[in-house]
Amino acid sequence: MITNELSKERLKIIETVIFLIITIIILRLVWLQLLFGAEFNEKSDNNRIRILSITAPRGTFYDRNGIPLVTSRPGFSVSLVPIDEPISDDVINRLAPLLEMKPSDIKNKITQNNVLAPVRIKDDVNQDTLTKIAERKSELPGVVIEVQAVRNYINQELAAHLFGYVGEISDAELKLKKTEGYTPGSLVGKFGLEKVYDQEVRGEDGGQQIEVDVEGTPTRIVGKKEPVLGNELVLTIDAKIQKAAEKAMDDRLRFLQDKFGNPNAKAAAAVVMNPQTGEILALVSRPVFNPNIFNGGISSKDWKKINDNPFNPMQNRTISAEYPPGSSFKIVTGSAALEAGKVTSEEKIMDSGTHWLVPKGNAHNMALGWVDFNVAMAKSDNVYFYELGNRLGIDLLEIWARNFGLGSPTGINLPGESEGLVANRKYKMKVYEEEWYLSETFDAAIGQGFQLVTPLQMASVVSQIANGGHRYRPYLVSKILSPSGEVIKTFEPEELGKVNISEKNLKTVREALRDVISPRGTAGYIFENFPMQIAGKTSTAENSHGDDHGWFVAYGPFDNPTLVVAVVVEQGGYGSDSVISHPIRIWLICMLKKLRRKL
Repeated sequence: MITNELSKERLKIIETVIFLIITIIILRLVWLQLLFGAEFNEKSDNNRIRILSITAPRGTFYDRNGIPLVTSRPGFSVSLVPIDEPISDDVINRLAPLLEMKPSDIKNKITQNNVLAPVRIKDDVNQDTLTKIAERKSELPGVVIEVQAVRNYINQELAAHLFGYVGEISDAELKLKKTEGYTPGSLVGKFGLEKVYDQEVRGEDGGQQIEVDVEGTPTRIVGKKEPVLGNELVLTIDAKIQKAAEKAMDDRLRFLQDKFGNPNAKAAAAVVMNPQTGEILALVSRPVFNPNIFNGGISSKDWKKINDNPFNPMQNRTISAEYPPGSSFKIVTGSAALEAGKVTSEEKIMDSGTHWLVPKGNAHNMALGWVDFNVAMAKSDNVYFYELGNRLGIDLLEIWARNFGLGSPTGINLPGESEGLVANRKYKMKVYEEEWYLSETFDAAIGQGFQLVTPLQMASVVSQIANGGHRYRPYLVSKILSPSGEVIKTFEPEELGKVNISEKNLKTVREALRDVISPRGTAGYIFENFPMQIAGKTSTAENSHGDDHGWFVAYGPFDNPTLVVAVVVEQGGYGSDSVISHPIRIWLICMLKKLRRKL
C-alpha cells in the first residue's frame, strides 16, 4: 500500500518535471520566435539566396553620320557564389587554370569583397572555357556562369586610340571614385573617350536575387532589378574618312618598309580636322592595338605582344608624341616675319648655299640664288628662313609660336595630351645652364633644335592659316544622347584665341603654301593634275635616333577650306617621299570632293 502511494508520488513528480521542461522549451521557442524570428529567417534565406550584379550596357558611340562604332553585346562571365562558407582553396586552384589566371589573382578579387558575397572573376569567357567548366561542374561548387554586357569595338582596331578601352576598376581608381557609385569589380573606362566620358556612358548596374542549391547552382530567380543603359555619344568623327586615313597610312608604312628601305618606318600619326570649327574628322596613330582584347582582362600573351613592341602601340601619337616640326614650322616663321615687318613678299634674299653669319645651309648644299617669300616656301629654302629668324630674333619668334598655340596643349578632351616645346632662352638656361646662340635661333626658325610639336598642334597651326587666324579647341563629341535618343548635351565650336595677321599677309602665306603643291614646289610632282587646289607644306625633321621623320600638312579646298590634314611618319625619310603617296593622294581627292558636296 505504502509502495503504491510512493510510486504515485514519484510519478507525479516526474510528470511535473517533464511538464516544466516542455513548458520551458515552448516558452523559449515562443521567445526566440517573437524576438529573433525575423533575424533567423533572414539568415536562413541567406543560406539559399544570393544577389548577383548585372553590368549595365555602356552607351553606344556613333560617328557623325549615325554609324555605330562602339556598342555592347552579351557575353559570358564566371562568378563565385559562396554558400555557408568561403570558396575553398581547392576550388580556386582547380578554376584558375581553366580561366588562365593565377590563384592569387582570384583570391585578391575575393578579398576585395565580403568573402561570403558573390564576386565576378572573369568577363567575356570564350566557349571552350565554358565547356571545360561545365565538364568539371561537380568539382567546382560555387562557380556560376552569367550573361553580362561586354564592350564591342565593331571595327576592331579602327580608331582604337580615340575610343580607348574598358577594364576592371583598380584599387587606386576605386579610392578616387569611391563617392561616384563604383564598387570592387566595376568596369570603367581606362583610356580615350571611354575614360573621359565614363560617368556618362556607364549606366547604372542592376542585380538579381537568385536561389541556389548546396553547390551554388542557381535554381530560380527570386527578384530582379533591371540595369539602366548608359548614355550615347555622337562623335565628330567621319567613319569613312577614318577608314580611308588608316588604310592610306598602313599602305604607305608597308611601302616604306618593304620597297623604300626603311624597316623602322612603323610609327606614324595623322590628324584630319575641320578648320572652321575644330571638329576632328579622323585620328590615326600607328602602331595600333585591338581594344577588344581587354574585355575580361587582357591575357599574358596579348599584353606581352604589346609591351614588347618597341614602337609602343598604346601611345596615342596624335596628341602625346612630340616631334621637331621641321620645315612645316616655316609657316610660323614666315607669318611672324611678314606681320612684324621684317620682310615683304617682294623682297629677295640671296641664297648662296649657306648663310653669311652662321655656316648653315640647305640640304645637299643647294644654292637657289635670289629668292622671294613664295619661292623660298615652295622650295623650302633654309637659308632664306635662317635670315628671317635672324631678323626676328628668338624672343619675337617665341612670342609668335605661342600666339599660334604652340608650347601648350590644344585642349582636346582626351587624356595624355603633351604641350610640346617652343624654343626659348629660359628653357635652355634652366635645362643646360647655357646662354643662347644665334645658330640656335637659325635652327628654331626652320623647326629644328629645341622646337617640338604634336601632330594635333600642327593641324591647329594650319587651321589658323586656313580660317583667318582663329584658334578653335579641337573636339571629338558633338552630342550626348539618352538611351531613348533625347539630346542631353550639345557641344559647339569654341574659339580659344586669334592670331592677328593682316589679310594681305595671310594671302601671301596661303599663296606660298599653294605654290608648294605647284610644279615648282616640293610636293608638285605628287599633286600633278590634282583635281582641285589645295595648299600644304612638306617637311623633313632631323632625328638623332635614326632616319629623319617625314611631315606633310595641308588644307583644302584652297578657296573655301573645310579640311586640314597633318601627317607624320617616324623615320620615314624626306617628307615628300615618306608621307605623300599615291593612296594618300587618292584619299585627299575623295575627302575634299565629299566635303565640297556637303557645302
